[in-house]
Amino acid sequence: MNIITPTGDGSNTLYNETIGEHYHSKHGALQESKHVFIDAGLKHAQESFPDQPLQILEIGFGTGLNFLMTAAFAAEQHLHINYTGIEAYPLGREELSATLYDQYVPAEIWENFISNYDQALTKSTAVNSRLQLTIPHITLQEFHTEERFDLVYFDAFSVQHQPEMWSEEIIGHVCSFLKPGGIFVTYAITGKLKRALKSFGMSIEKLPGAPGKREMLRAIKNTQTCHP
Repeated sequence: MNIITPTGDGSNTLYNETIGEHYHSKHGALQESKHVFIDAGLKHAQESFPDQPLQILEIGFGTGLNFLMTAAFAAEQHLHINYTGIEAYPLGREELSATLYDQYVPAEIWENFISNYDQALTKSTAVNSRLQLTIPHITLQEFHTEERFDLVYFDAFSVQHQPEMWSEEIIGHVCSFLKPGGIFVTYAITGKLKRALKSFGMSIEKLPGAPGKREMLRAIKNTQTCHP
């Protein structure tokens, strides 16, 4: 069961009783999404990969907040994006609507998202003329693709509550989906995560974290191939 919970910046999140953790930072769901995934991730990818469309992979689609922030930024910047968001336990449309995230994006983006959500769980779906969305309804371990991505949003639940998602094997699996020069961003930073990423050919950057976190991590894939 998921329970709507307000966060420090006034935006809502959900509390997942099964996992025992919120989907977003209690200090601010909206500001965390923008800080970690848009400012440190998407804006960097926009500069690094000017040829479009951008290929984005999200680990943990959840409430769709990161996607919505991405869609809003893409509309402002006239970006073309193919967005894949892996989610083993997708929320229903009523739960998505209960977050009230519609207030943070243009009405057209929200309506296109919510009306195409169910279809995106089964196949790649055009949310608008510049934005494709696919939400594979599988675990990360089950996810395999020949596609290589410019940017990964790693937004799994924390290592304390979902340690299997932060194992060296899983990090290697994710690294294998990145193009050379591809970008990996996450809200967390630990010694184990840094060592794992480096072992799979990633260069590590420590960046200031979102409110409530001192630091976050961005990693860039080197020219050599990552092997899980």
